[in-house]
Amino acid sequence: MTATHLGPADRPVPLVGFASGLRPGQFLRDAALLGGACAAGALAAAWPLAAVAACLLALLAAMVWVRPATAAYLLIGLTPLVAGIDRGEVIPFFRPNEALALVLGATLATRWVFGLRSGTVRWVRPDGVDIAVVLMAVTNSVSPLLTMAVRGREITGDDLLYSLVLWKLVGVYLIVKFSVRTAREVRVCLVISVAVACGVAVVGVLQGLDLFGVRAFLAEYYAPFGSSAAIQARPRGGSTLSLPAAAADFLIMNLAVVTGLWLRGRRYTVVFGAAVAVLIAGTLAAGEFSSTLGLLLGLVTLAVVAGSLGLLGFYAVLVVGGGLAVWPVVAERLHGFAHASGIPPSWVGRLTNLQTYFWPDLSTHGNFLLGVRPSARVSVPTQATGFVWIESGYAWLLWGGGIPLLVSFLIFVWVAGVRGWRVARGRTDAVGAAGTGAVVAVVLIAVLMVFDPHLTYRGSADVAFFLIALTTAAVPQERQRPGRHPAGDRHGSAEQRRTGHEVHG
Repeated sequence: MTATHLGPADRPVPLVGFASGLRPGQFLRDAALLGGACAAGALAAAWPLAAVAACLLALLAAMVWVRPATAAYLLIGLTPLVAGIDRGEVIPFFRPNEALALVLGATLATRWVFGLRSGTVRWVRPDGVDIAVVLMAVTNSVSPLLTMAVRGREITGDDLLYSLVLWKLVGVYLIVKFSVRTAREVRVCLVISVAVACGVAVVGVLQGLDLFGVRAFLAEYYAPFGSSAAIQARPRGGSTLSLPAAAADFLIMNLAVVTGLWLRGRRYTVVFGAAVAVLIAGTLAAGEFSSTLGLLLGLVTLAVVAGSLGLLGFYAVLVVGGGLAVWPVVAERLHGFAHASGIPPSWVGRLTNLQTYFWPDLSTHGNFLLGVRPSARVSVPTQATGFVWIESGYAWLLWGGGIPLLVSFLIFVWVAGVRGWRVARGRTDAVGAAGTGAVVAVVLIAVLMVFDPHLTYRGSADVAFFLIALTTAAVPQERQRPGRHPAGDRHGSAEQRRTGHEVHG
């Protein structure tokens, strides 16, 4: 019988020797996977629902890890649909969109750290918009909290929550900026946003007209602070954002986006016209005077950015048609002027609240210099929601952070507006459409802040920051077919006509 000799490759390898032969990173990865599998099995046996949730989170993280742009798609598509659900209703402590942003941001941050260690990514120097965004968050959180501590004022949980509002928007900005890398991904982001906006507009119109039980559904699941009285009593289209003014802002910004997309392609005209009509009707269904002013302001800004005043005639027809379609909502709002004072009661209430609860504190002890506190509301048990909010955006800036926050906001408006303008006028692809939307968003927020703190409105503020993020992301210019030129200059600049290439500033 012939003896069989085992070669080096056939000999059994001791477990210790095998483990020692692995690279440290590979060994840690395999150990983590094994430990995770054991933990998942134990979790499934004890808490099945928690195990399912953990698996879904793991799947979500894996998708984002492999395709980072998925984070932007999910955030843009889901936020408008769930932002109106109260904090703690579905997920403890968080609103659904906040929890989603936290998971997506943590995954991208972990991926970035691993890439930084391996050398596949590099540190990017912040630009002017990055600095302005972070500066606003700091002057609305760190500086007012430090001021309160020095003055010996009690810092409440409400103050801490409100100090995180702008940081949440910073997170939205960073998630979109660092996850989107191509013009095609930008286009997907914009199409998702417009499609969701059309759905939000339809829901808002049905809510305002009280059709198909939509208002009752929203009162059940989207009532702010559990108070359904406001939704049931008022014929206004707050839709899934549960705030009419926020819904209107959201729709106006997407109106600018869809127009920017159409001007750069001149295709799907019927679809474009239908989307614009739905968005305008949804904006008017919000039943807010400030939103109607915002719509007119947005259309004028859009025409200026696009360099086509002829758009105003087309939009004027759709505004009249949209007003007729939601006339019961418009008529109800106009009825407010029929009172003896000639002023709607809601306007009187706004002024009374400012004079009673906010202006006295702002005007004493120089509080307007460094702010009063981050919390933008005071507890009033007689109110249906239990609170009174600051219904003036610029008063809120002084209240929440004083002169530093006001100045940082003005800096943000300037740098984001200038960046959006340059991108809108210089790019012929989807990034240029995002620039158009960013300019309209910045102008809309800056003007309407006279009435309310539109900068922080849920849903609409998220859209504004993601549009601004797309104008600052490192996305190369998409190749264009002959004959396609930047909106507002059908033949391009002299340099573009001569060289056939875009001129970057």
